[in-house]
Amino acid sequence: MKIDRIVVGSLFTNCYILSIGNNCIVIDPGDDYFKIKSAIGDKKVIGVIITHRHFDHIGALKYFTNVYDKNNLKEGMNNVGCFKFEVIYTPGHTDDSICIYFKENNIMFVGDFIFKNGIGRTDLGGNDYLMYQSLNKMNHYDKHIKIYPGHGKESILGIELENLLK
Repeated sequence: MKIDRIVVGSLFTNCYILSIGNNCIVIDPGDDYFKIKSAIGDKKVIGVIITHRHFDHIGALKYFTNVYDKNNLKEGMNNVGCFKFEVIYTPGHTDDSICIYFKENNIMFVGDFIFKNGIGRTDLGGNDYLMYQSLNKMNHYDKHIKIYPGHGKESILGIELENLLK
């Protein structure tokens, strides 16, 4: 699987394009549709996954069909075409926060749940208690998973949990 990161919008949101062959899925099309479309090129978009519905993660959503989020993805194993992944409910930053875990590739798309050196804000409709519960839930996953956040650079799950759950 090939992963392209496109930084979009005024809040520098990470939009990810995951490709297998000529098919792709888009994670968090935050804004700048034409920038995203240019990165997609001739690939066929078979789905769009939203990690949560804050404006900076859905700005270009109106240009896409086949949209998936917490409302139509079940917790556990899911697939969109040839893309197989686990959905993990991780409320805290928002009530609808999810992480998308591709176990075969040992990668996870975490939205604004976890960042390199931090976590998502809870003061804009989030919940500190649920955030703590969600962070503890991550202790059941491989500590070597590479995480792709909604803003900033990638990191490793175990490193972030070690810093967050001291």
